[in-house]
Amino acid sequence: MTATAAELAAAPLAAGRTALVVDDDELISQLVSAGLRAAGMTVVTASDGREALARLAEAVPDVVVSDVNMPGMDGFALVSRLRAEPATRAVPLVFLTSRTDPSDALAALRLGADDYVRKPFDLPELVARVTAKLDRPPVPVEQLLRDPRTGLLSVAALAEETGREVARAAATGRDGALAVLEVAELAALRARFGARGEAELTAQLSTALDGAAAGAAGARVAGAGGGRFAVLLPDTGAEEVHRLLLALSEQVVRRRVTVSGEALDVTPVVGWVALSDVAGNPGGAGTGALAATGGRALDLAGTAASGAARHLDLQPVRWTTDTVPAEPAAGRAGTPRRAARWEVWRARLRTPGQVALTLVLGVVAPFAVYVGAWTWSGVDLGPVAYVGVVLALVVTATAIWLEGLLALDPVRPPADTGGPYPRASAIIAAYLPNEALTIVETVEAFLAQDYPGELQVVLAYNGPDRLPVEDALEAIAARDPRFVPLRVDASTSKAQNVNAGLAVVTGEFVGVFDADHHPDPTSFRRAWRWLGGGYDVVQGHCVVRNGGASWVSRTTAVEFESIYAVSHPGRARLHGFGVFGGSNGYWRTDLLRRTRMHGFMLTEDIDSSLRVVEDGGLIANDPALLSRELAPTTLAAVWNQRMRWAQGWFQVSLKHLPRAWRSPHLRLRQKLGMTFLLGWREVYPWVSLQAYPVVAYLAWRADGFRNLDWTVPLFVLTTLFTTSVGPGQTLFARRLAVPEVRRQRGWFLRYLLVSSFFYAEFKNVIARVAQVKELTGEREWKVTPRSVPVVAALPAPRDGGAS
Repeated sequence: MTATAAELAAAPLAAGRTALVVDDDELISQLVSAGLRAAGMTVVTASDGREALARLAEAVPDVVVSDVNMPGMDGFALVSRLRAEPATRAVPLVFLTSRTDPSDALAALRLGADDYVRKPFDLPELVARVTAKLDRPPVPVEQLLRDPRTGLLSVAALAEETGREVARAAATGRDGALAVLEVAELAALRARFGARGEAELTAQLSTALDGAAAGAAGARVAGAGGGRFAVLLPDTGAEEVHRLLLALSEQVVRRRVTVSGEALDVTPVVGWVALSDVAGNPGGAGTGALAATGGRALDLAGTAASGAARHLDLQPVRWTTDTVPAEPAAGRAGTPRRAARWEVWRARLRTPGQVALTLVLGVVAPFAVYVGAWTWSGVDLGPVAYVGVVLALVVTATAIWLEGLLALDPVRPPADTGGPYPRASAIIAAYLPNEALTIVETVEAFLAQDYPGELQVVLAYNGPDRLPVEDALEAIAARDPRFVPLRVDASTSKAQNVNAGLAVVTGEFVGVFDADHHPDPTSFRRAWRWLGGGYDVVQGHCVVRNGGASWVSRTTAVEFESIYAVSHPGRARLHGFGVFGGSNGYWRTDLLRRTRMHGFMLTEDIDSSLRVVEDGGLIANDPALLSRELAPTTLAAVWNQRMRWAQGWFQVSLKHLPRAWRSPHLRLRQKLGMTFLLGWREVYPWVSLQAYPVVAYLAWRADGFRNLDWTVPLFVLTTLFTTSVGPGQTLFARRLAVPEVRRQRGWFLRYLLVSSFFYAEFKNVIARVAQVKELTGEREWKVTPRSVPVVAALPAPRDGGAS
């Protein structure tokens, strides 16, 4: 039973393989383990059959070496359980036992054992027998189509099946799909836990995927090697494929895997290819040709999965010819100068042309309809249109007044119980070339948080080149382990940065912030009062901290008070739900991991929050949860920022208004609130224009403006009521503003004047043009410039200015 080091170390016959040694005799267990480790194997031990089943539930090994006589559950019961489960049916098992009766050996082999070694034994011979089972697993013929480590269909078998389905789809016209699923954290998991970590992850996900795919008719799941899985979905249309794969992703992200006893969250990334997009092999329908076609499909689906890995938003990505960027044409000399000049002018004229188009659609076209109806049909649409416009303006004004009145008494968080406070995290999303001047100050502000629990600060950033500020960030990380700088090289959006940050987040709840935000020192304490009290998300109050920089930033400072101190909390009470606005919002981490942010939406944050509301989640709005940020300082910067916001809201409205009405979780009041928030906000900018064509038509009918009666009581009263909204909203904003902004009385007066005569219609123009851009497919993300002039920042009160 002994062996020399030279005998055992001659060659690592089973490097990278895993063995489970089951024996209640500790000395035998240690000896066998040492021999297998010398052969290059990773060894896990158990003292009886029940403990062995627990180890098998964590990860399926390549081979099991087991005693027969053990307390609790003996070896015969263990092998019976192994052969009854699909995941372990093909795992080789070698008995090592003191039972020498030939009938025992026969019983063991009939139960499914692959070898029977009697004690006392020769260790080199035992190791040789075990490693032989790894190279030539003696399993039933039908099981050779299965991966012995997972019980799933093998890659070779799936490739052949896929090739067959590609041919069938081409013949019948009934399409299908092949998907590849990977885990984004696999590389980090390998680095931390080694091969055993990958094995445990693979075993647990195999069970989850096999069960999840069982609901799809004809679906087959295979282990694709390297921590990847493949799912074949025959006779399935593209929409159904997307739905099934999205459900699969969501099921995986809800499942916490256990590696070496530690519970971990994983992020699935899924890519797929339609079978109709996979060209068949001209070599025929033989096994080799079918396997080659299936292999090509696996490669294409894997390419799509690589695209999904850049976003980490759980959305399956379909392979298309555009999935891989095309190579530039050889010998291209560049765009001719005349054509380039025309492109520049076309870009410059596009937006003015779109503004003109909205005026044609919103003013000229309605006037032409009114005149045409009267001229050709004798139908007078003017009075009807007039009453409709008046009612629309009155409804809007009434809603704004109600929001202001309700904001005077906002919902307050549950009482502070004094702890214990859970671990918390912050994700700061940044684009460094744009925010390099402010990011160090922002990080220091987060590290100065007065939070009694553990606080982790993750800076998830992207940028084209390495900047000197990254050296400063790394120095902060070396000084303070709470800070984690995370460069997201493939990112092109805030959504990708936030999703990537979730991979390293350790907190029970997480705050999401833009790179210019400085939250109040007690913000995380206050946020936990909401989340610990049963809410899923809480949105705070964003305050402009550079209001003194220009008239634009002063206007924005007051506007933010009217939004975050008045409209948001008032609307939350009026409609029965709040909305996450994109920054200074706190989420339960498990919810944000399931929800993610979708980079294909221009306002990915609004989209995420509405998905939460539609699923029955609770979002609070707290005007006393303060964070100070930088406002744009030029009108051009405001135009670009608000254009993205307006176009993003339009995207969200088109997507979520139908979903809200179908949601079983929303009450009628909330559905009506969604209609006002998503539907009316998109209609109102056009309604606000209708007074012009209506009045012009009435003047045309009356042979001139002088002949109109401007003293009609309805006109006078509704005009007074609707014009009262501006002063009313400004008064509410000043009443509820944070002290450092409330002290600036002149800002509110100038805001009222600017808003009444310019700014309100300026935003309406943006909203109308944004709809035109979205409908014509023009989507462009322009980063908002950040700058902090020395004279711009206002001093903030030490107590945060709110209770």
